[in-house]
Amino acid sequence: MTGLLIGAIFGAVFVVVNAQSPLNAVTVNLLRAAACLAAASVIAMWFATARRERPAAGSQRNMFGRGYLVVVAAEAILLFGGLRVLAALGGPEQANVAWVALVVGVHFIALAPIWKDRGIAVPGVVLTLLGTGGLVLALTAAVAWVPFVSGVLSGVVLLIGAVSFGWRTVTTRTV
Repeated sequence: MTGLLIGAIFGAVFVVVNAQSPLNAVTVNLLRAAACLAAASVIAMWFATARRERPAAGSQRNMFGRGYLVVVAAEAILLFGGLRVLAALGGPEQANVAWVALVVGVHFIALAPIWKDRGIAVPGVVLTLLGTGGLVLALTAAVAWVPFVSGVLSGVVLLIGAVSFGWRTVTTRTV
């Protein structure tokens, strides 16, 4: 559930920060409110699960071991290095969110074998595609739509995944 919590919070941030023009104000406010409600529901599920399932000492696998740290270090280097490259090349500011979505998506794909969870690759592939699509859009007259495509839609993917997997975890009865 901790991974879902992190995904939900980042998903909500993606939506809140990137829901903007060319969307109309009503759509922007609805998207932001829905994102915050979705994140709040995952927070509530996290607390409900944490209270219900306290792992026995030594029974919990370490998801944040060396493999995870290597992926996160590579992610940080790619993220910040890529943003500097985009700026040096004179890319539009909107391309930044596309780069972030691409790198976050690749990070999920890289974590799938480390965590032995193929399910995490699915949002990774979707975010990678949304980031790639945004980078392509950044080269066109449709550059204003990059924050929606790479930011809002990426956030929605993270939130839908976090809410649905969180709900499945909360409603699964332990024997």
